[in-house]
Amino acid sequence: MNGIKIDYNNMMSGAIGSKQGMPASAFNTDKALIASARDKVLSSRGKGWQEWTELPFIDKEEVDRIMLHGKRLRHQFASFVIFGIGGSALGPLAVATALLHLRHNELRPNSRKGPRFYVEDNVDPERMAALLDVIDPADTLFNVITKSGETGETLSQMLIALDILHKALGDKAKENIIVTTTVGKGTLYNIAVERGYGIYGIGKGVGGRFSVLSPVGLLPFATLGINLKKLLRGAEHMSKTCQKVGVRSNPALIAAYLQYYSMREGKNISVMMPYADSLKYMADFYCQLWGESLGKAVNNAGKRVYAGQTPVRALGVTDQHSQIQLYTEGPFDKVVTFIGVQNFRAEVKIPEVPGIKGAEFLQNHTLGELINAEREATAFALTRAKRPNFTILLDEVSEFNVGQLLMLMMYQTAFCGAMLNIDAYNQPGVEEGKLATFAMLGRPGYEKKLAEIKAAFHKDKFIIE
Repeated sequence: MNGIKIDYNNMMSGAIGSKQGMPASAFNTDKALIASARDKVLSSRGKGWQEWTELPFIDKEEVDRIMLHGKRLRHQFASFVIFGIGGSALGPLAVATALLHLRHNELRPNSRKGPRFYVEDNVDPERMAALLDVIDPADTLFNVITKSGETGETLSQMLIALDILHKALGDKAKENIIVTTTVGKGTLYNIAVERGYGIYGIGKGVGGRFSVLSPVGLLPFATLGINLKKLLRGAEHMSKTCQKVGVRSNPALIAAYLQYYSMREGKNISVMMPYADSLKYMADFYCQLWGESLGKAVNNAGKRVYAGQTPVRALGVTDQHSQIQLYTEGPFDKVVTFIGVQNFRAEVKIPEVPGIKGAEFLQNHTLGELINAEREATAFALTRAKRPNFTILLDEVSEFNVGQLLMLMMYQTAFCGAMLNIDAYNQPGVEEGKLATFAMLGRPGYEKKLAEIKAAFHKDKFIIE
């Protein structure tokens, strides 16, 4: 692969033994299952809820239009705020963190590629108050993102911003709002049309957690000065690679099968552990994809299967000093995926300081050498303890490689869903909570749900006050 490789030696029985490892013969034993999963996903490319597969192939003129708009916004606003939750927030946050300066908001304006960037993916009142303490709403672009247009958290954030903007700017407030939603339906779309806000559409068959390469992400990235063409070129390259037939030449297919096999063997926890602060939120992005897509009570035949693998995010080397103890000596119920970077965009040499004893072994090395040695040492420790692990290795963190990594994770999720024979695109568990929230806040039409909620609460027992 160009820029990314997957090393899965430490998943195999030759490395961790026959009890915990996978025999090479498994590829042949499950040949039909693997081929069927690949064919099922690829035969539906661009159809139904798999419109996300076509996002890397967006019309070049549309890319140019978004880039031009982003350039104008970049010079117009000092701050860019995303109001969104779930996929509307995690995808943009993961990519921006990967590709922007790690202290982006703290740089002087003339040293930054674009405006200060904030992703508000929660409704903690202290968090909102803190945001309003550090931005000037009149000099801020608010990008309100919700696929359905009905997400209560996002709508509440928007109402707060609108109130402040109208007090400060009057009718000009509409210039500070852009909404990204499903065109033609939903509360957010209706508000945008009525008030004249800028609108970007999310494709009907693009679910929130698969939407990062739609305008959900492309508009913020363009505004922040990220090269969309390189990002999409990487995504396109990985998309084509993920169409290969042979499992050992198809990175997403083999990654999906490694996890599927592990689930079948009782390893129901998937740890995603990047060894780069720039890729920290890629673990969060993966966790949403994996948990929301694969955690399903019933399969496609209507049988109760309670499928899924619990995703856990970790950060190397930080979590070597906390979680790794559990992963190395705890239950044999985990698979660890490392993400490594060969060449960091900046390097810091560990100097030779005279008179310092006991630390000589570190001197004249670099922090890049140290963090990669830590990653390899952790993989060694897990392997020695017979714990399955594999590594996704990037030659560098770049727009091209980040585009590849996004598509790798999305195709891996889709292929694994097909292997499990579940619907990877619905989210009934999430929807139930949304409906309950509507009812508890008194939204008309949800009276029956409110009565159901009240009947379910038993507050007269088992409470300590």
